[in-house]
Amino acid sequence: MPQVAARITHDQEKWLKEFFKTKSAGAEFILPWAVDVFFKCIRNVSNDFSVAELKTVLEAHRDVKLLPNQSKQAYLLLRLGEACDERSVHIQHGASKSNLEVKLRRLSDLQATALMIWATAYWTSKNWNGVSLDEYVKLSCG
Repeated sequence: MPQVAARITHDQEKWLKEFFKTKSAGAEFILPWAVDVFFKCIRNVSNDFSVAELKTVLEAHRDVKLLPNQSKQAYLLLRLGEACDERSVHIQHGASKSNLEVKLRRLSDLQATALMIWATAYWTSKNWNGVSLDEYVKLSCG
């Protein structure tokens, strides 16, 4: 099994040791589980949005560094609002800002986080370098 070196807080380390036999056993369970939850979440959430809306979400996350403490629905709404107000990304991609906001408000923090991870991955992953927004939406949400 491939190794992953993750940085966790002292509290996270303590939690892993308390809930699992060892810290390693906890990490070996949590990481694959989190990946599975992410993909399930992104598949379910993406069905509620149009291609234009997903492209707007992607565009709003250009040059964004996602931080764990900002992985909440409120931050997603803030990023989208700023991108729409300052750069008109919704107009660029043919989405309705008000309809998009309504849909985003329905998301849980977990769903919003999955959407933010998905959006930042387009801009940061070498795998998607040179792939169009349309193709990314089609391949990762279709």
